[in-house]
Amino acid sequence: MDLNVTSSQMLDTSNKRLKVEDLEIEILPLIYEIIRSVEKDNHHDNATKTRDSQDCSQKVLELQKRLDQARTEIQMLAGIDYSKEQQLSHLEALKTQLRLKQELLQKYRYMYPFDIQKQ
Repeated sequence: MDLNVTSSQMLDTSNKRLKVEDLEIEILPLIYEIIRSVEKDNHHDNATKTRDSQDCSQKVLELQKRLDQARTEIQMLAGIDYSKEQQLSHLEALKTQLRLKQELLQKYRYMYPFDIQKQ
């Protein structure tokens, strides 16, 4: 594996921003399958136990891959690099801007139109 290609790919993905709706994190069915395979009561021969153990190991590896993918996708979410305080202060600033703009709209709504001809 070439490290330069991997680091450049990481730079490409770090510039891409995702929305929460774009996240594809589907781990609960896999967790359920792992739990079900662990809870199986195998009173069969050793070959069956070995095969079931290998299947469970594969499912655990798949879960690990999905969790790693989820971590990567979450790091690409917009705003994830801001602290809670920074996000709250940004939200307050946006609320203030919204309130001021609504006040301006109300003010201009009741003004006379500009195209009225004076007599």
